Amino acid sequence: MQKIRGTRDILYDELKYWRLIINKAKRIFEQAKYLEIYTPIIENTDLFTKSIGEETDIISKEMYSFQDQSSRNITLRPEGTASVVRALIENKLDTLNPINRVWYCGPMFRYERPQTGRQRQFYQLGLECFGSNNPRADAEVIYLAVKLLKQLSCKSLILEINSIGTSLSRFKYQEKLKNYLLHYVSDLDNDSIKRLYTNPLRILDSKDINTQKILLDAPRLYSFLDLRAKKHFEKVCKYLNLLQIPYLINNNLVRGLDYYNNTAFEIKTDIINPKLQNTICGGGRYDNLVYQLGGNKVPAVGCAIGMERLYSLLQDTISFCTSSIDIYIASQGNNANKYSLFVMQLLQARQFTVTLDLSSKSFKKQLKKAHKGHASVCFIIGEKEMLSRTITVKWLQSGIQEIFKQESLQFYTQYLKNKINNDI
Repeated sequence: MQKIRGTRDILYDELKYWRLIINKAKRIFEQAKYLEIYTPIIENTDLFTKSIGEETDIISKEMYSFQDQSSRNITLRPEGTASVVRALIENKLDTLNPINRVWYCGPMFRYERPQTGRQRQFYQLGLECFGSNNPRADAEVIYLAVKLLKQLSCKSLILEINSIGTSLSRFKYQEKLKNYLLHYVSDLDNDSIKRLYTNPLRILDSKDINTQKILLDAPRLYSFLDLRAKKHFEKVCKYLNLLQIPYLINNNLVRGLDYYNNTAFEIKTDIINPKLQNTICGGGRYDNLVYQLGGNKVPAVGCAIGMERLYSLLQDTISFCTSSIDIYIASQGNNANKYSLFVMQLLQARQFTVTLDLSSKSFKKQLKKAHKGHASVCFIIGEKEMLSRTITVKWLQSGIQEIFKQESLQFYTQYLKNKINNDI
């Protein structure tokens, strides 16, 4: 049996990085009073068709949808924001608190072509701020994302921001953009030709070189923004300057979800890796989504970080100590095997990382496994030790052996701790 294409197993060594990311995110986000939330991985399909947009790639060709045994249309969530908004509305969180700050981490599902950093089951770490249309909320979300990435030693970060204004501004702009691009329709890439008649704004995000050249002289979305949207964007930029967060204004940045308005941003890395997408984080403001899904008029802003892409970066910047075991217990003989359980229990109660050998093979083979597991020390307990009521201790790095009485084990542990810490 093999795993389904586009999914992957996350094994021990990689999980060290994932735990590091989650622990740092929890500390940083909760210092800013963002509270953790879990939402189901399955939702009613309508939740996403009403929020993400019918003409987006996600809705048209990427969602995992099915009918359950009650003939309900169900979808594996393709992104996190819509589910969080549904939870806000259903649990009436906005009536309990005027401002709600939440963060989450979990699996999402999209039927995409698998590649490095992009899977069909992938994980996102996100944060959302509900209840304020103040540009400081935009700056806060961006600041927390940048802070997390920097504390994870991510280097060469580039923050790109743009304002996509209101839906009315975008509608007027799309007509102008469409009329402009119709003159070059024979030179556009195939995806852009399809989008020209369904979602022209997404053409701005095309990676095709020829299409990008055509867009150089295209009308600018910023020219179609109303005064309120322009002032909001100017204040976001001002606050980013105050926070000393460098940024680039990218007039073609639109993001791939229809619910965004005003601020849109992405955090990228300029590390060149042809196998890796360089966008680590993306987000923006979505002031109408809560109302659109049946809730009150609650403005909001948020972002999501791709865990797989972040992990790919951390491999090059963060190394973990190979020693993961403090004490390896090797035993032989019925009485020694019984006593080894007591020793394991006592050592773990004193916060040592302990591995108990279960093989009952020769001590030579058990010691070999202790070395392979990068243990600091090996406790050897055999029939000889049980008769003399002792424990033989072998320090694996130096090869030095010590013997101590079993009754002094409780007092010996502090010496062990000090010596292990000094060796590390």
